[in-house]
Amino acid sequence: MMQLFHDVSQLCSRMTTESYSTSFSSSIRLLHKDLRQPIHNIYGFVRFTDEIVDTFHEHNKEELLLLFKKETYDAIARGISLNPILHSFQLTVNEYKINPALIDAFFKSMEMDLDRKTYSHLSFNEYIYGSAEVVGLICLYVFLEGDAAAYEKLKPYAQSLGAAFQKVNFLRDVKADYASLNRTYFPGLDFSNFTPRQKAEIEADIQKDFNHAYEGILMLPAKARFGVYVAYKYYLSLFKKIKKLQPAGILNERIRIPNYGKIMILLRAGVRNQLNIM
Repeated sequence: MMQLFHDVSQLCSRMTTESYSTSFSSSIRLLHKDLRQPIHNIYGFVRFTDEIVDTFHEHNKEELLLLFKKETYDAIARGISLNPILHSFQLTVNEYKINPALIDAFFKSMEMDLDRKTYSHLSFNEYIYGSAEVVGLICLYVFLEGDAAAYEKLKPYAQSLGAAFQKVNFLRDVKADYASLNRTYFPGLDFSNFTPRQKAEIEADIQKDFNHAYEGILMLPAKARFGVYVAYKYYLSLFKKIKKLQPAGILNERIRIPNYGKIMILLRAGVRNQLNIM
């Protein structure tokens, strides 16, 4: 009967992914079936933690995050939690022997979101590492299924992909972060006076991350490569759309890829995959 509890808990993580992100849930479906549920388990954990700091404004977010952090470590140590999201996550952490230092760094970045409104270059890099790069590294544990040598080789590429995704998210969500949460992630920027030159400098940095990440995607095992490639293409398409906008444009709307656009990305990626020309 314990397996039923595992299954129900993991179903909650999968439903969380599907409810919060059609793009990521579509990409996860393209992974080998052995990899899908562990990635859902990771996404559910990351999503719930992010909700605490970004959404629960009518509650004591610091208290909730501290409690969730404690429950996370307790779940991993005990091998069980009555919180289905945390139970799912601990299953993946313990199965793949994920380095707890990555989870520590993730929580540190989430704690930064509680009260920090602006970032220096040092704190920005620290935030990017903990909020995005480590998520890529946690997923890499799953993709490589215990191959330690391959993990060390692909580690910097996974970090670049996580960084690219997060920086694109920052540009996409400027309206909400700046206007609603009064946050400015990019160091030294005043979005009320956001210039084309500043936008171009940020975009050049993101493009460098994308280029580096792509090299690593090609080295992933076949079981993971196509799903990660499609997620990469989704975000690259979103990035290209952002690049076409004037600086004021990203302050006035949340840029997104429509569903028909996502379908076209998937179809093109599928063709390239079949022809082995990714």
